[in-house]
Amino acid sequence: MNGKGATGKTAGQDKTALGGIRIIELSRLLPGGLATQMLGDLGADVIKVEQPVVGDYTRAFPPMGKQDSGFFLVGNRNKRSITVDLKSEAGKQIVRKLVAESDVVVEGFRPGVADRLGLGYEALKALNPGLIYCSISGYGQDGPYRDVPGHDMNYLGITGMLQLTSRPGIGPQVPGPLIADIGGGSMMAVFGILAALMARQKSGVGQFVDVSMTDGSMHFMHSHASNYLLAGEEPTGGEHRIAGGSMPYNIYRCADGKYLTLGIIEDHFWQRLRKALGRDDLPEDPFPARAEMEKAKAVLGDIFAGKPRDEWVKFLWEHDLPAGPINSFAEAFSDPQMVAREMLLHVDHPVEGRVPQIGFPVKFSETPGQITRHPPVLGEHTDEVLKSLGYDDEAIEALKAEKAV
Repeated sequence: MNGKGATGKTAGQDKTALGGIRIIELSRLLPGGLATQMLGDLGADVIKVEQPVVGDYTRAFPPMGKQDSGFFLVGNRNKRSITVDLKSEAGKQIVRKLVAESDVVVEGFRPGVADRLGLGYEALKALNPGLIYCSISGYGQDGPYRDVPGHDMNYLGITGMLQLTSRPGIGPQVPGPLIADIGGGSMMAVFGILAALMARQKSGVGQFVDVSMTDGSMHFMHSHASNYLLAGEEPTGGEHRIAGGSMPYNIYRCADGKYLTLGIIEDHFWQRLRKALGRDDLPEDPFPARAEMEKAKAVLGDIFAGKPRDEWVKFLWEHDLPAGPINSFAEAFSDPQMVAREMLLHVDHPVEGRVPQIGFPVKFSETPGQITRHPPVLGEHTDEVLKSLGYDDEAIEALKAEKAV
């Protein structure tokens, strides 16, 4: 463990993976904001450039705290906030000054917008040849869908992923998690930025990182795509063996109305389950023909409906079987494993009070993630950042008067 306390801080505050790296965040909404938060957790100095008065749109997404939304507060720790009007020349000059002494820019505008603002990669690279410029968009910076608007579900539909959410007789369903935004966007942006930083260590040259949430989501289709690409099998939700179509790899309702997951793929686990249940009448083959599969699935459903969920989970784990509960959020954040891994942290906020935070997804032995800054109040660090760029009090007041910041 990393020795994190209630605020997520560690004893050695200088032990960071990305200390000395400065990131300018020009993005709004989720993908870019979560990516820069993760990099900030690793010690990067993240300066979040926000629209004056309005700020990041997620600040207003309900449910609300005293001033900002939970959505914003959980996705924007370890950042400084500066308000800048990117349409004003004075505001653009502030960004240029920031970029000249920064390592990374992250933007999430639609393709072409940053260029029209004079803040695209080519313009900023001229100021800083070592700059790493990451653009996160729905479909990427080129291709026929480049300018098509979209959100998470649209991108998942393009990749073929949504057909896996269907069941026999029921069409595709809207998935709960924002898979494209977070998995295809935030995570891929972090991966791309870290790889570019490593490459720069060798060459001294920065580069453009083009993150498409659709491209990133396609990688989540790896196991299903391999069946199609090599054997021509078109995967369908509710039929593929790991998409609801098999009895040993499925979800079952228990006596208390709660659900458990049974995640058996290997034959030896299936034989162990048959023995543990004392049910030799279940087929010996874990993946029999369709008719026998459906019959056995119904039998298992009746069996698991006979006891409460937690009793079944205890029984299955005692027999060393891959199974587990389907937790509510209340159960998930109090789950012993999540508690042990410190996946719920808190930070003190000057307006909101004690704010809960999702913990760090990766544990490091030498450079653990840390919470060193609360989610910023809109424009909280504007004066601080401007002074670091050489603006004096008079100049800052003039910028405020012309509403450039």
